[in-house]
Amino acid sequence: MFHSPWVLLLLLLLPVIAWRLWTGAHKTAVPFSSVEPIAELRPTWRQRLSWLPAALTLAAVAVAIVALARPREGREQTVIDADGIAIEMVVDRSGSMRALDFQIDGKHVDRLTAIKNVADRFIEGDDESAKEQDGLQGRVSDLVGLVTFAGYADAVTPPTLDHAFLMAQLNHQDIVVKRSEDGTAIGDAISLAVEKLNSLDDRQEKKVKSKVLVLLTDGENNAGEVDPQQAAELAKQMDIKIYTIGVGTRGRAPVPVMNPFTGREEIEWAEVNIDEDTLREIAATTGGKYFRATDTESLTAIYREIDQLEKTKIEEQHFVDYRELAIQSIPLGTVSFPPLVLVALGLLCARVVLGNTLLRELA
Repeated sequence: MFHSPWVLLLLLLLPVIAWRLWTGAHKTAVPFSSVEPIAELRPTWRQRLSWLPAALTLAAVAVAIVALARPREGREQTVIDADGIAIEMVVDRSGSMRALDFQIDGKHVDRLTAIKNVADRFIEGDDESAKEQDGLQGRVSDLVGLVTFAGYADAVTPPTLDHAFLMAQLNHQDIVVKRSEDGTAIGDAISLAVEKLNSLDDRQEKKVKSKVLVLLTDGENNAGEVDPQQAAELAKQMDIKIYTIGVGTRGRAPVPVMNPFTGREEIEWAEVNIDEDTLREIAATTGGKYFRATDTESLTAIYREIDQLEKTKIEEQHFVDYRELAIQSIPLGTVSFPPLVLVALGLLCARVVLGNTLLRELA
């Protein structure tokens, strides 16, 4: 594209300039009685190239006119400025998570597997076709961390933008099998997650608009040193919002157990005990919300609602960076050509040199 394309109208003068150079110029001659003796002589190479100085002049004028029109190569760039959200996923992996009351593609799975499946879509987002049908959009610009807990709380990953690494770590988490590690330390888990989110203020890696904690559990607090309500008060002081999700069907749920006599895994029905009152109080204290997920569909709907409640503000700035081809080099593949101004100057210099040396004209 050209900044001043109207200048190209001057190219219409090229035929006039060409006529002036080749036919309108003063012709020099000497008197001679007859040219018949030299009519059949072959022209020398200087005579064959006599048109070259005029051609170089015409080319220099044409290139100069194009340069005056300021040809430019525009490269559009986009800068994205996002005020992201820091999200800490707090996932229960106690023994009760073995209950097979969730389904994925028609197959019964335990609660932790269902959480992994939906959490992956919440963080990474659904495919494009699903997004168009009110699917999960993903948390591309958000820092996401992971804390797991049973009898003890563990900080698996700090809040990070490396969501692939985060999901790999979540997928490696298993339900505890040792009785000494079992339990539900909700208060300890919340306290640890609050500490990780609060530490972001010192890192200053990314602008954080808000801090959110998503707690998923299927039981009631029966381990750890910190009371869940005290942990919620701490989160409130740190301006951290907590969304709590009670995971599991109501009433009874199928749980796989090992028969000590046969050594085979059998299914038994066990009572589901979720301390919903405590989970509601935790969410209400911090300005969050409590949800109950009884199947994969409701868990997905919960994540979708949280996705809508906690939106990331993203601003895109578009600008074009121009390369002035008249005064800047012209890249073509691996070769870089000189600016048009230098080309025009080079053509004029060549014309002057040839006109005064090898192709010198008689005055």
